Amino acid sequence: MKVLLAEYTIAHDPSLSGEGAAMLSILKASFEQCGYDVVTPGDGDFADEIARIAPTCDMGLVIAPDYLLSKYTFLLEQATHNLGCGFMTIALCANKVQSKKILLDNGIAVPAMNPPGKQVIKPIKGCGTCGVRVAMGIPDEGEFAEAFIDGEHYSVSLVINRVIGDACAYYSGKPPVILAVNRQDIRIDDHGVFSYHGGETPVHPAREAEIIAAAVKATNLLGCQGYCGVDVVVSDKVYVVDVNPRITTSLVGIAACMQEEIADILVAASKGQGPKEVHLTGRARFDTHGKVTRI
Repeated sequence: MKVLLAEYTIAHDPSLSGEGAAMLSILKASFEQCGYDVVTPGDGDFADEIARIAPTCDMGLVIAPDYLLSKYTFLLEQATHNLGCGFMTIALCANKVQSKKILLDNGIAVPAMNPPGKQVIKPIKGCGTCGVRVAMGIPDEGEFAEAFIDGEHYSVSLVINRVIGDACAYYSGKPPVILAVNRQDIRIDDHGVFSYHGGETPVHPAREAEIIAAAVKATNLLGCQGYCGVDVVVSDKVYVVDVNPRITTSLVGIAACMQEEIADILVAASKGQGPKEVHLTGRARFDTHGKVTRI
């Protein structure tokens, strides 16, 4: 069986290539461990490479920034079995304003939009902490403002089973595979600029069950499938601040602790057959360059 792992940033976005290379390395090693032949795109046009390689593969997965992921996943889906989230849901999640409105309308706590006082300015279509800053003003074109929430930063990594035969039946599908709750190392510099430096996993905060429940509900509402990372800030409530319908850097730490192979989980979940649970031993710290330290 041949699998295409199409990672965008290594050849096309140096600012994010450290994280991209780290995620690709983990995935490639796992698929090879499980007996798959792994192929990756060359340095040419990314869309052309997917169109060229995907028809020769049994399955594939695109790893790319949120605002690009939908169009490249669409190309993959035309040619082979997609192990990740569907392109339409990716497009919805990539629009941070539209996805926030859906979550808010369905009872998920999210930071208030355009609030008075201290604000966080974000790109409407962004990736991670790129372009995110604390400010007191009017967002530029292509940006939006939400309330600054002073709290603890966590993410939930989960793999959502695909519902076979009914694209609208996400609520009645097999429960998602909860991989881990991760503590995020988010820093704000003297100019109010956010940056992400990795984190620690697995962690078990006092409100772990509430954090996981919020993540599961958010991904259900948005129709996610495959690997997802849900970013939250825990304060007076558990606020969902981002839903990433893709592989995230937390996988680097999770894979160092997890007995199961992420490749097996992704393939099984893409057929609606993901495991009930995974088994993690110990903890790990990880950074955005793939360095992992067992704790």
